[in-house]
Amino acid sequence: MASFKIDESVFDKLAEILKKHNLTEIEYKDGETKIRMSMANNSSSVDTIATLGQAPKSISIEAGPPLPTDFSKHPGALKSPMVGTCYLAPEPGAVNFVSIGDSVQEGQPLLIIEAMKVMNLIKSPKAGKIIHVAVKNSDPIEFGQLLVVIE
Repeated sequence: MASFKIDESVFDKLAEILKKHNLTEIEYKDGETKIRMSMANNSSSVDTIATLGQAPKSISIEAGPPLPTDFSKHPGALKSPMVGTCYLAPEPGAVNFVSIGDSVQEGQPLLIIEAMKVMNLIKSPKAGKIIHVAVKNSDPIEFGQLLVVIE
């Protein structure tokens, strides 16, 4: 494996940007050096991958539990109560109800599921932060399918 030097202050600055803007992931590229950082759901764990040319090097800084790999088992997983078509915005061309990183209140609209020509507003069952959106606009939805994860 090729060795290379990276100014560690870059990691600190990227982590600061992640926290400041409530981002879950950031990528930085300078020439052949590429750094990608992803923040865990509780903002206490940062996974960083840095690569130079063809020789990847992985650095992991663990300060808390890792992100779950299966969001459907997350305690904040919101699953579809019906079969239909998912709409993330109140109307075509409008801004989505929520996005990853948004804080939501209990009862706040998250998305719409159209079933049998009826628009069903799906509301947040609790207050928290959106950490995962598992569907895209106009996706067909099955009963019990993961929609969003709120932490």
